Amino acid sequence: MTEFSHIDNNTGKANMVDVGNKPDSIRTAIAEGFIKLSDETIAMINENTIKKGDVLSISEFAGIVAAKKTPELIPLCHQLNLTKVDCSAQTIDTGVRVTATSKCIGQTGVEMEALTAVSIALLTIYDMCKAVDKNMVIHDIKLLNKTKV
Repeated sequence: MTEFSHIDNNTGKANMVDVGNKPDSIRTAIAEGFIKLSDETIAMINENTIKKGDVLSISEFAGIVAAKKTPELIPLCHQLNLTKVDCSAQTIDTGVRVTATSKCIGQTGVEMEALTAVSIALLTIYDMCKAVDKNMVIHDIKLLNKTKV
């Protein structure tokens, strides 16, 4: 097992990793997650009859905003100059699948931004549909891929 990079070797306390000596590279991360919804809720989303508005578009925008705020939400994340964030929400047979891609040119990866985008997009769907669906389940949020060039 590898050591945790955010633990100070001298004190054992959490700290922010110094990436100052790492060269810039093009970094990309892709994440996905799901929310299980009732058939009726899926139909309402597809028909755009949820009272709070267009669930898919609003959740996508929420995901983009969340990715940009990741270091404000996760204490040891570095502030990154994101060059692109894409968040896509699509209805599927069992609910909604959300995918997010984050990109930057920098010294550290962007997987936390992609995962944050997915998480907040799914929470937005939950918030928008909670009045009509009491059995929603957010599940399987995961990193699909990350690259460094």
